[in-house]
Amino acid sequence: MGEALQGRRDDFVLATKFGADMQGANGADHGVRGSRRYIRRAVEGSLRRLRTDHLDLYQLHVPDAVTPIAETLGALSELVAEGKVRYVGCSNFTGWQVADAAWTAETRGLEPFVSAQNRYSLLDRSLEREVVPACERFGLGVLPFFPLEYGLLTGKYRRGQEAPGDSRAALDPTRSQWLAEADWDRIETLEAYAAARDLEVLDVAIAGLAAQPGVSSVISGATRGAQVRRNAAALAWQPTPADLEELAAL
Repeated sequence: MGEALQGRRDDFVLATKFGADMQGANGADHGVRGSRRYIRRAVEGSLRRLRTDHLDLYQLHVPDAVTPIAETLGALSELVAEGKVRYVGCSNFTGWQVADAAWTAETRGLEPFVSAQNRYSLLDRSLEREVVPACERFGLGVLPFFPLEYGLLTGKYRRGQEAPGDSRAALDPTRSQWLAEADWDRIETLEAYAAARDLEVLDVAIAGLAAQPGVSSVISGATRGAQVRRNAAALAWQPTPADLEELAAL
């Protein structure tokens, strides 16, 4: 990524995360990867690898159950003040953790999280119970990951059929059970919804999710350039309020 951005860094919004287990790449972390000590090491490593002097969005990958959120936000606020980070976000937070972080930032004069990156798709809308309302209340943009549910919403898998030979499900034998247990009734219902609009289910999975309240962007994985272009093209469909009502009913 750092190599690709050389000479055109300012044309992109560059986001990365810290807080996952890096297997010692940032030194001993003692299991407290939301601490000031670790954040300082992690950000310097990211800046070096990405060949840049700043990150547009720096996100805490998972909640740190040991480090107080005030320390994490304090360290991130220092990075913003120094110009190494523009904005900060969280990932995999619950609704109460989003609210707690927002309250801590407001009462202590710290940089608040501006985004929440969580698993969210049209097959798994559980995020709407608490996290999405919390994000709307406290002004965070939602950044869903796994919008295609490991490919179930791409149209390449079918009920009762073997996975295509070049698919991840075919290459990873541990996924055979996952395919067998998929909610095919809902998947096929979404496919029919898409077909009625001359779309593919991938279009509905991405654009339908992007149109949900609070969603700022959708993170869809890809292994080839053609998939990146296809995923981006899905946003050409802009669902109407009636489309979204029908989608929610389904």
